[in-house]
Amino acid sequence: MLKKTIATSLVLLSVSFSGAVIADVKIGFVNSQRVLNESPQAVKAKKRLEKDFEKRDQDLQRLGKQLQTMQESMEKNAVTLSETERRNKEREFSDLNRDFQRKRREFSEDLTQRQNEETAAVFERINKIIKQLAEAEKYDIIFQEAVYANPRIDITEKVIKALGDGTK
Repeated sequence: MLKKTIATSLVLLSVSFSGAVIADVKIGFVNSQRVLNESPQAVKAKKRLEKDFEKRDQDLQRLGKQLQTMQESMEKNAVTLSETERRNKEREFSDLNRDFQRKRREFSEDLTQRQNEETAAVFERINKIIKQLAEAEKYDIIFQEAVYANPRIDITEKVIKALGDGTK
């Protein structure tokens, strides 16, 4: 009987102690996607990428239109072309199409690599700001991903503001 009473007391004591510790924990939540979409650094990175890749994108669009025009011309004039002319046009079209596909693939790979680099740099800055905020406001833990977070623990706006203040 004494062992049962002691065991029950220990369980109650540990539950009450855990509750007291949990009550003192300060938790925060940051919506990473929102910070990535709204932070000044992310907006600047996006504009920089658009500017850096704009010319190549335009060249690809121009090449695509050229291919389309060439194909339409071949279809329209198929009956009037000699066999040799038709083969030459098809070879020219095939070469141009191969060049277009290669350039489009390279463009896509380069863009993806640069996007990843820019995103990594922005996230590095975001994480630094979150750590500074956590230390300054004495947070015990800050989550960046959650299925649900109560708006009262959401510090996303503070992080975005701090990122904005850091760009001045």
